[in-house]
Amino acid sequence: MSASKLHADDTPVPVLAPGNGKTRIGRLWTYVRDDRPSADTTAPAVWFAYSPDRKGEHPRQHLKDYKGALQADAYAGFHHLYEGGKIYEAACWAHARRKFHEIHIAHASPTTTEAIERIAALCAIEAEIRGSTPEIRKTIRQSRARPLLDSMRNWFELTLAKLSRKSDTAAAIRYASSRWRALTRYVDDGQLEIDNNAAERALRVVALGRKNYLFCGSDAGGERAAAIYSLLGSAKLNGLDPEIYLQHVLSRIADHPINRIDQLLPWNVSLASPYNQS
Repeated sequence: MSASKLHADDTPVPVLAPGNGKTRIGRLWTYVRDDRPSADTTAPAVWFAYSPDRKGEHPRQHLKDYKGALQADAYAGFHHLYEGGKIYEAACWAHARRKFHEIHIAHASPTTTEAIERIAALCAIEAEIRGSTPEIRKTIRQSRARPLLDSMRNWFELTLAKLSRKSDTAAAIRYASSRWRALTRYVDDGQLEIDNNAAERALRVVALGRKNYLFCGSDAGGERAAAIYSLLGSAKLNGLDPEIYLQHVLSRIADHPINRIDQLLPWNVSLASPYNQS
């Protein structure tokens, strides 16, 4: 929470409901700190938090001490976070593209094709500058991405006037247009990303987990799962094999001084080889 930019997302997780042998839907929230694409050397980390439902009060509590940019989707539960100005929104072009892509798969059209190609041009610029400093990223974005975005906005307006208001393509254009300030904020801030893929990558392990276990046994089980996902996800972000990292921690933690517990955090552990766990 000391970062100035976080990626956030959430995903459902089945939880056993006490008494009736059935499951209900809880949520796992993820918050990712990863500024390596803007040449920052701060260690990346991911924090998972569990909640029994998807109410907006949960991210409000999670982020009560946070100040900075929140890269996220358009989930309504995040909107209240932006009201005081302490947290500001940076939207995700991958989400905007996905809406056009889903329509394109169902029934391709020149409009969906052009929308996808225009967004792809923006992403191509990002691929070139990934790993550059914020100053370089901002300069290149303003000179190359800004004209593309201005052109896209004009194209959206002209295209929307030709479409039925009830069409799916019109809805996809309105989605992007209504979030234009948040979608284009990255051009003026070299630390921000064009998308929220960092959070989506963090959640893939949860999706994989749902295929390997049936449910969390209780809300307490969900909280424990969040803790384990946080440790292992952070280990992966720091280039550690999660299994070897967990073995390393479990073999030492019983005798490790509590006032030096931070020594066991993933970014403070060096495990150069699967055969060297010292």
